[in-house]
Formats: sequence, C-alpha cells, structure tokens
Amino acid sequence: MPLVVVGSVALDSVETPEAKRENLLGGSAVYFSLAARFFTRVRLVGVVGEDWPPEHTRLLEDCGVDVTGLSVVAGAKTFRWRGRYFPNMNDRETLEVQLNVMEQFDPVLPEEHRRCRFLFLANGSTRMQLRVLEQCVGPNLTVADTMDHWIRTEPEELRTLLQRIDGLVLNDFEAKLLAEDQNLIRAGRKILDMGPTFVVIKKGEHGAMFFSRHEMYVLPAYPTADVVDPTGAGDSFAGGMMGYLAEQTEFSPEDLKTAMAYGIVVASFTVEDFSVDRLLKIRRQDIDARLDAYRKMLMF
Repeated sequence: MPLVVVGSVALDSVETPEAKRENLLGGSAVYFSLAARFFTRVRLVGVVGEDWPPEHTRLLEDCGVDVTGLSVVAGAKTFRWRGRYFPNMNDRETLEVQLNVMEQFDPVLPEEHRRCRFLFLANGSTRMQLRVLEQCVGPNLTVADTMDHWIRTEPEELRTLLQRIDGLVLNDFEAKLLAEDQNLIRAGRKILDMGPTFVVIKKGEHGAMFFSRHEMYVLPAYPTADVVDPTGAGDSFAGGMMGYLAEQTEFSPEDLKTAMAYGIVVASFTVEDFSVDRLLKIRRQDIDARLDAYRKMLMF
C-alpha cells in the first residue's frame, strides 16, 4: 500500500574523524523514503528552495519515490544542516542549522495523498504535523517522530498530537524529556498513557525498545564494524519499519516485531557510507539476507 511521509528535505554537510563531505542529499523525509521504497510505494511531501539540485529530484524519481508533493519555493533556499561526529560515532555536534524554507513549511497535500492508508509524520514542527493530520482522511496507521526542540517549545500541541496518532518514534533522551523520567521503562509507559497505541524508543548503537499495552521488548542494533556516517540512521529505521508494515497491511504483535527488525537492519546499511549512498547500492535481497542473519543471531 502507498505510504506518505511528510518531513524535511535537506542539504547536509558532515564531518567525521575520517572525512568531510559538503552539500550531501539529506533530510528526514529523504532517508525515510529511500528506506521505505524497498517495501512499498512512497509519496514524499516536502519543500526546497531554488538552490536544490534537480539531480536529487531525479534520483528520488529513479528510485520510485513519488515527488509530486515536493514543492520548490522561488527565491528561497533549501534547509541546510552542518554537523561533526566525535570519534565514538555516537555523539555529534551541530555546527550550523539554516532552516530557510522549513521555517515557514505549511504543506498542502495533493488530493491523492490525503486518502493515504499509511502516514508518517517525520521530525518537524508539531503544529505542522497536526495540520497534515487535518488534511488526511482516516489513515489506517499514523506514526510520528519528534525531537527535544518540539517537546520544549510546543508541549500542548504535542499532547494533542499524541491523542491522534497510533505510534510515536523518538530517541532515549527525548523519551526521558517528554515523560519527565530518567528511567526508560517508566518513560515508555508514561508516553503510552499520553495516547499512542505503541511507542518506539531508539537507542542508537544499542538498538530500540518497543512499548505497547500488552508487551515491551528490546531489539539490539545489528553489529556493524565500519560506521562511516550515522546521519539519517533513525529516519532509515523508521522507513524500514513503516515500509514493512505498509507491505503487510496488518499490525499483529509479530508484524510489529518483524517491522522493528527490518528497521534496524536497514539503518545498519545506512551508516556504512555517507548520505544515502549505501541505500542506493543495495537491493531488497540484501536486506532480507541481513535480516536472516540478524534473526539467527537473536534466535527468533
């Protein structure tokens, strides 16, 4: 089934202990789309400026991503992020953020997108996420991402959003901040009480935690020896997870666990090269083969 994602489309500049790259293709919606497209059709909604390289749009189209919802604003500049990773490759420093077109991003979904059955609200303003929800007609599954900035600056809007979505994806620091609790188990349960049916807490190299009313479990990260660029790993995780669920159309406990595993495996590919380069070199067969190895490692 088609899957709609609304989020940032960006030009990233990344510095690691080994290398530096400028003006890379990035953004939450881009990483999500290129991960999810292995499983289902993806419709991307985002905004860029006149400085956006047209070859990036062609790349997305060549990968089967529907970009009719990608707007180009005349006279404006694309969202840009610059960051530096520390030697452990888990911690990073944001050196510069230029919101540019994202500052006033108010997406209007094409009519076909509004009837989507699967919707992912990638990291962005909670007010914007709510406006997107108002345009959609009864999706079967709606999942959102958020971050510390929106938790702090739009708390009331976030409380409203949590009452209207099925799932929330966020990292461990953000979960503790939202729940006002330093214990991740209690934090996950407190967020469930705020409204969503399930909560996924990303823990970087330590995998991810799943919470629902009926179960809780932790899946470890896939062991990756050569981490080149962790940018977009969390968005790729969400893309793999949501893409698999859209492919299955059902959300049994086993489906959700398998979706989590697929997300972890797709993210493990993303970090093996800069930007989306690794995602462009693999096929679904590569993902399935790594999932089989992951399952054997976990014995499930």
